[in-house]
This record gives sequence, C-alpha cells and structure tokens, in this order.
Amino acid sequence: MVIPIHDVNPVRRAPLVTTALVLVNVVVFLLTPGAAATPAGEAGPGAVCGQAAFYDRYAAIPRELVGNRPLPRVATGRVVETAGGRPACATDRPPYAKIPALSVLYAMFLHGSWLHLLGNMLYLWIFGNNIEDRLGRLGYLLLYLVSGYAAAYGFALAAPESTTPLIGASGAIAGVLGAYLVAFPRARVWSLVPFLFFIPLVLPAWAVLGLWFLLQWFYSLGYTVPGTGSVAYLAHVIGFVTGVLVMLLARAVGPGPASPGRYPPDGRPAGVGRPPRGR
Repeated sequence: MVIPIHDVNPVRRAPLVTTALVLVNVVVFLLTPGAAATPAGEAGPGAVCGQAAFYDRYAAIPRELVGNRPLPRVATGRVVETAGGRPACATDRPPYAKIPALSVLYAMFLHGSWLHLLGNMLYLWIFGNNIEDRLGRLGYLLLYLVSGYAAAYGFALAAPESTTPLIGASGAIAGVLGAYLVAFPRARVWSLVPFLFFIPLVLPAWAVLGLWFLLQWFYSLGYTVPGTGSVAYLAHVIGFVTGVLVMLLARAVGPGPASPGRYPPDGRPAGVGRPPRGR
C-alpha cells in the first residue's frame, strides 16, 4: 500500500473547511468511547458493550437505512452472562428515537480507534485543500457530504440485512480522492512505498489514487489480507466513484469565474514551469 505524505500542489486560499473537518473529527473522537481503546484494540466486556450501545445509537446501520426505521432491539451497554458462563452484551428496545438518515451524518464523524482516525485525517489533509480550492468552500462541503451519504446508502443497499454499524469518514474522504484524481491527475505526491523499507518517492496522483481505488475495489470483491479487519470497502468504492462523477459534472458545467486559486489539471499555476513548494 502506497502511503501519501505530502502533495506538491499549492493553494491560493486557506483551506478553512478542510481544517474545520479535521478538528471536528478529532474533537468528536476524543468524546467517544473509541478514544479509550488501546492501540491493540483490546478491551474488557464492559467497554465492548458500552461501545456497542453507543454505535447502535449513533452509527449508520444498513438495515435501518434500507427500512428507514430503527432496530427493534439494541445493545444497552450492560454485560450479562450466557448459559455457558461467557459475558455478552444485553439488548432491549431502544429508549431513544433514532432517525436513520441523520445517523449517516453522525457516522461520518465517528471513528473506532486512533489508527482509524489518523489514517482518514491524513488523506483528508493532503488532498482536501486542493478540492476545496477548486470547488469553493460550499461546493467542497457538499461534495464531502454527498459522497458520505452515497457511500453509506450504497453499502446498505448491497447488504440490506446487515446490522453492523458503519462509522468513519472514509466514504466522504473517498469522494474527495475521486475528485482529486479528476482535477489533478498529474499532481506530484510524495509517498512512502513499502519495499523492504518504506522508500519515499514522488509519484503522480493518478498512480497513488488509482492504486488506492483498485485495492478498495479488489477488497470489496471479497479478497482481503490479514489484519484488514472489518472494513466496508464497497463504501469506499462508491464514495470514490461519487467524487469522480461530481467533479466531472462540475467540469462540464464550467470552471466558473476566474480566481487566483484556480489551477490546471497538473496542479501547477499557469505560466510557471516549476511549481513552488507546497504546504
């Protein structure tokens, strides 16, 4: 897996929306049960059941999205013993009113671990600022939300009986990556390539993001590698394709009024042979 660490693609205005999204994601994570998880993901029965109750209430659940109604029974956060003496999470009728459509929005800001959060924020920080610069702040925010909703509902339609909670900004960020691939395919991206050691190389964006998309699509077909865990790869694929389509539509409608923050597809200011250093 190629790990991007920096792109050479300067912007002309501060990425306020991208910065705000990163900050909100971090703050929300610190206030949720995921922040207390150990790096190895190990937790006691009480913590596991508490997390299950929290995600049943706030995360997007495919069966709820397809049926547009909450589950009849959810985790309560209490630990009970089974007939075999093993701990289990108690369930009961939900004491709250949950709106499935809003749960998709909440889920975009929920993460299960520090690794989950930091991986998502890395991609958002590297690629989000240029899409914000290209589409404008409102257009960029709409792209982010539309991609997140498309990813969640698309996955739900593919697995309508699933009650596994969907959390994370991956679907929305995948839309940003798809838009970046269309807008700046030749932008240079410093990346770490795992070959014996992590070797830093400068690669074109089409190679970095194209490989990322192919891996997500490959995994969505059921081919996984050890340690990938429970990841909704199909949601990433749907979010990415949504971002591609939105950017193609924006390009077809027109570039809009000229501004200092507009760049050609290679990420370089017009008339400049060598791009300045990025952020």
